[in-house]
Amino acid sequence: MFDLLIHSGSYPDFSRGAFVQANLALRDGKIAYVGGEKPAARRVIDAGGKVVSPGFLDIHMHEENCAEGDKWVIARMMARQGVTTAVGGNCGVMNQPVGEFKAMLRRLGGCPINYMLLSGYNYYRHDVLGHGHYEQIGPEEWDKIRSHLLRDLDEGAVGISFGIEYDPGITTEEIKYAAAARADDSLLLAAHYRADSGQSIASIREMIEIQRSTGKKFQVSHLSSCSAMGQMEEALALINEEHRKNPRFNYDTYPYNAFSTTLGSTVFEDGFLEAYGKSYSDILLTEEPYQNVRCTEEIFRAARAAYPQMLAVAFAMNEEEIAQAITNPIGMIASDGIVNNGMGHPRAAGTFPRVLGKYVREEGKLDLLTALRKMTLEPALRLELQHRKGVIRPGADADLTIFTPETISDGPVFGDIDRPNQGIDYVIVNGTVTVEGQELVDETPGKFISHFDR
Repeated sequence: MFDLLIHSGSYPDFSRGAFVQANLALRDGKIAYVGGEKPAARRVIDAGGKVVSPGFLDIHMHEENCAEGDKWVIARMMARQGVTTAVGGNCGVMNQPVGEFKAMLRRLGGCPINYMLLSGYNYYRHDVLGHGHYEQIGPEEWDKIRSHLLRDLDEGAVGISFGIEYDPGITTEEIKYAAAARADDSLLLAAHYRADSGQSIASIREMIEIQRSTGKKFQVSHLSSCSAMGQMEEALALINEEHRKNPRFNYDTYPYNAFSTTLGSTVFEDGFLEAYGKSYSDILLTEEPYQNVRCTEEIFRAARAAYPQMLAVAFAMNEEEIAQAITNPIGMIASDGIVNNGMGHPRAAGTFPRVLGKYVREEGKLDLLTALRKMTLEPALRLELQHRKGVIRPGADADLTIFTPETISDGPVFGDIDRPNQGIDYVIVNGTVTVEGQELVDETPGKFISHFDR
């Protein structure tokens, strides 16, 4: 007898380029049967009229901070939007070493989703070793940072991330040195660019140079917040040409026209508004005593001085360019989700249903099969998980998201990221139902996926 039978749904078969109606039976955390029969199972889910998708794989987000206590915060938001596997440690930012995060997962007996982690370069450069944002350092310091990166890689990190804009003192050669910490071409490099808007094309060229020098897979992080200020067409032409010659170079993007980062970061140095052609009122603060407050210059400067770790939302990007990044033939959907004390940008909780509701059903800018591929198989291929995730076939991991295409939509909004999504009926992680009708029913089936486990 099987553990769970899902019958009468349609699943995306990317090899055929079509949706296929079939019944799926799960056993011991795996998909054990795909076909027309209805074998006996302990539990049965009727998926008639619904899509049974591989669970969404978020290749770019920011994991929990263990210092805030043993609890899952953003992982719950991930699960409720259909994500079954997420990659944290992006933008050079991590909240703790990989080993400490794994220890929390063990203490809690599991997680609502599966987690993979990158080792964050800036975390060790700035937070651990105390180097200034604009400070340039030499080979002796590079080696110290490398030792921390290697420890994370030994713990199973799947690669290294860089937040170049956050520590402008980082040189291209410093990044190349760190990227070569281990001679393993299956590792992933990801980078938050050196500068956005008018300098975004030069930043992309720098990342191309880094990838070519290392040979490793390279992910341009959240392209929308890099180039959706008037540069997207040129940025995509440059990335597409590089990808054509070298498929190891790619990008991720999210479906909102505002970015979010900490208020005290270098992103908000003097002159940033002029660069974007925006005003202080385009900045939204997310926590008390300024929760949901639009800035004036006085409020901005006071909040930045007193609450540098507060997340701010900046409405700086053009909607039509967001759509260009999402609908481009290459590129993956990712949330860049980050929260602080449960507050932040709605992308942390609504990215994937937003794409399926807004860009697929409502605006018709992307077909459903392509959108799902960008959320599932493509990131799985990128992470070399395609034999077990991002696909529906016997033997694959039973990570599934069941949704209603006619109703799926994002609920979270700026100022209220806890509003529930619509149309996501079930989320299944390693064969266990974790979300049912937006209700989180099990927080334990998720695992840490090591680089060595793939």
